[in-house]
Amino acid sequence: MELDALLQTVIDKQASDLHLTVKEPPMLRIHGQLEPIENLPLLNAKDVEQYALKTMTLEQQAQVMERGGTDFALNYQDKARFRVSVYKQKGNYGLALRLLPNQKLTLEEIGLSEAVKELLFRPRGLILMTGPTGSGKTTTLASMINVINQERGGHILTFEDPIEYLHEHKKGIITQRELGDDVPDFANAIRSGLRQDPDVMMVGEMRDPVTIEAAITAAETGHVVFSTLHTTGAAKTVDRILGVFPPSQQELIRMQLSTSLLAVISQVLVPRCDKPGRVAAFEIMIATPAIQNYIRENKTFRILSDIQTGGKFGMITLDMSLINLYEQKIISYGDLLAKCQDVEAVIQRVKS
Repeated sequence: MELDALLQTVIDKQASDLHLTVKEPPMLRIHGQLEPIENLPLLNAKDVEQYALKTMTLEQQAQVMERGGTDFALNYQDKARFRVSVYKQKGNYGLALRLLPNQKLTLEEIGLSEAVKELLFRPRGLILMTGPTGSGKTTTLASMINVINQERGGHILTFEDPIEYLHEHKKGIITQRELGDDVPDFANAIRSGLRQDPDVMMVGEMRDPVTIEAAITAAETGHVVFSTLHTTGAAKTVDRILGVFPPSQQELIRMQLSTSLLAVISQVLVPRCDKPGRVAAFEIMIATPAIQNYIRENKTFRILSDIQTGGKFGMITLDMSLINLYEQKIISYGDLLAKCQDVEAVIQRVKS
């Protein structure tokens, strides 16, 4: 099957991902589950190599040979945009293509509260979007950036690897810069971005100490900064940030983080049982003075308790978010238990 036909099948089947690998038929991920495309044969090494070469530029082909893989965005006619990862495995090519939705969801459609929307209008601070790979972090961040672009304005500067959602100038001016083509890395992008008169910055991922330090500094100096981490839960996120620094630097980073952090939003996607698709569940931590103090004093283990009692500030635990979805008959009991943090407590809560 031609590559264009495979991409069209992804759209028609409402799949999120397409996998092309040797000794398997083309596979689709639909509502979180991998399924082969019917009536297609197993792919051989030459098939997958041809698909890979059709998607890549000569420069990207060189990156695969040098590094073993490359990531980029691919436009399919005027119908869709895909995030593509081409990699080498056992000496052969492999591809994973993720369909990027054309339409940006509203915060209400995603399931985020008015308290989260209010954060987008703060004059400065750091907002972290966390969760495992494939949990919808990029989609949620794109929706937040869209709200700022439509309602707040200002200069919005994004650094992405690769650029996934395309934004247009609305009430705000939006500049999207891609690693490799426009900037060498996230840390340099942030430092140079501070000279471009930004109001809001979005950093694709906080991967290393230099990037984390640059993002915190940007948030301290009068900018709203968004970024992502592959963690689940506010306490683990703070601990992960501190853990990348040597002990001699951690006290300073704790002080900076305690004053700059606005919120940590953790997201997971859960299969729906009421209709096809998946739904997002969230843990939302808003940095109150008490939580800022916990970060400063290295008592992050107390954060969860404040989230549990912080409903009036718009906070919610992941387990409570999942329970709410279960009680609304949106997710199943099995998926509730599979995704929750404290299984025993959730069972007791549901029983009562």
